[in-house]
Amino acid sequence: MLPTMIDHHIVLHEPSLTYCGGWLDRASDRRTDPVWIEATLTAPEARLIPMWHDQCLMAGTPQAPVVLAGGRADAVRQVLGGAVFLGMDGDTGVFAVDLSALAESEAVDLAGAERVLDVRALVGTLAPSEASTLAYARGLLHWNRHQGFCGACGAATLSRNGGHVRVCSDGRCGRLFFPRIEPAVIMLVESAGAPRRCLLARHKGSAVGGYSTLAGFVEIGESLEDAVRREVAEEAGVPVEAVTYVASQAWPFPSGLMVGFRATATAETVAVDGEELVEARWFTRAELAAHVASGGRLGREDSIDRLLLRGWLEESD
Repeated sequence: MLPTMIDHHIVLHEPSLTYCGGWLDRASDRRTDPVWIEATLTAPEARLIPMWHDQCLMAGTPQAPVVLAGGRADAVRQVLGGAVFLGMDGDTGVFAVDLSALAESEAVDLAGAERVLDVRALVGTLAPSEASTLAYARGLLHWNRHQGFCGACGAATLSRNGGHVRVCSDGRCGRLFFPRIEPAVIMLVESAGAPRRCLLARHKGSAVGGYSTLAGFVEIGESLEDAVRREVAEEAGVPVEAVTYVASQAWPFPSGLMVGFRATATAETVAVDGEELVEARWFTRAELAAHVASGGRLGREDSIDRLLLRGWLEESD
């Protein structure tokens, strides 16, 4: 079981989404101090989350993600070196360590685990704060592992601020690197007239009948709303006008942020691009309900698209 991370002074009104709602105090004002980081990491109560190639280390009955403390955590740090700082759970420091330099069997043995498993396979078995912390650990470790060299001069980079900054080791360059978030929009497109219908699409590689909402990455020089309009027009050939924000979701796989919208189409003629989409069609609420009843999936269990689709399906015309 991961540490409990709850701030009783905060009341959330946002929709409950997987990988959101973490309660760790990220202590950005203290993590710049390497002495404080080292003292927090080596404190007896410190907790260490090991991961291997972005996967959790699993153990126990029922199986759960391994969280290390005491002698086992010390042994892991002696083999692997540094860890990244995730935050404070009260007075307890929570860290993550990357075992990817080891073979899978070595990583499993070192962590006292039994196997590795992707955090997304644990949906439904974890509390929101646990899923949020594991996804956070996964994303930060992934970034550190893939930012080992300076993109300007090619020199090795060094970890700073508990793994939240990397700096070029060449003093003549000294470039700083920070984790980058890649924003993407995901949208429920609705018809303007009655009966209300929503536009769903089948992406290339999806099974027949595997419909989902439209989505795409935000490009340089455009707003989130502009990205919604562009993606729907490019992929499905449908113009949209009104765009309304619904909610956002952390998606560190490896570094995404999903921003959910509702959009209203100004025309209903569909012309898929044949690249991203192979099919798109309009569903009434009755048709969507029938699709689900016949075994169709109403979005990923852990994704914001399920929130968008359920919310629309539960409304009335």
